[in-house]
Amino acid sequence: MIEIRWHGRGGQGTKSAVLWFADIVFKKGKYVQGFPEYGPERTGAPLTAYNRLSDRKIKIHSNIYNPDYIVIVDETQIDNSVITGIKENTIIIANSEKVLDEIYSKMDKLTEKQKNNIICIPAIRISRKNLGNVFPNIPMLTGLIYILKLYEKNEFLKEIEEKLKERFIDREELIIGNLNAVKETWEYLEQNYN
Repeated sequence: MIEIRWHGRGGQGTKSAVLWFADIVFKKGKYVQGFPEYGPERTGAPLTAYNRLSDRKIKIHSNIYNPDYIVIVDETQIDNSVITGIKENTIIIANSEKVLDEIYSKMDKLTEKQKNNIICIPAIRISRKNLGNVFPNIPMLTGLIYILKLYEKNEFLKEIEEKLKERFIDREELIIGNLNAVKETWEYLEQNYN
C-alpha cells in the first residue's frame, strides 16, 4: 500500500486534486482512497488531505501519519510541521522554485537521505503562465502521477481532460490552460527528474 499526504490551503484546488487522483488511479484497477481533513473551511486556511492506493482492498480508514509521499501544494507550508511522521524513504514533492539549501533550512529535521528525496515543481510559475492565475493543484497532481509512474503522458492527459470537462463544462480556456500546465509540468519533470 502507498500512502500520500497532501498539504495545501483552501482555494488552491488541493481537495480536487486528491479526489481526481483517486478517480484516475481507480481506472487503473487499483483500490484507492481520497479524502480531506477539514479544519476551517475558508480560502487560505491550511488543508491536509490523503490518498491511499493498493492492489488489495484497503481496510484502514484513518488519517495518514507516516506517509510514503508528501505533496506540498502551498509553498508557504514548507517547514518541519509538514514532515511530521516522515520515513527515511518518504518522497517529498514540493511546489517550489527555491534553492534546495533554502528548503533544507526550513526543514532542518531532514536526514541526508531524506534531503535527496525532494522533488521541486515550479507549480506557481506553470499555473500563472498557462492559466493567468495561481492554481498549483494540476501541476502537483501531474507531478505525483509522474513520480508514481501510474500513467504515460498521453494516457494521463486523456484522463485529466475528462475530469476538467466535467468540472469546467463551459470554460474552454480553463480546460486548455490546465492541459497545457500538465504538458509543461510533465516536460519539466522529464528534463529534471528522469
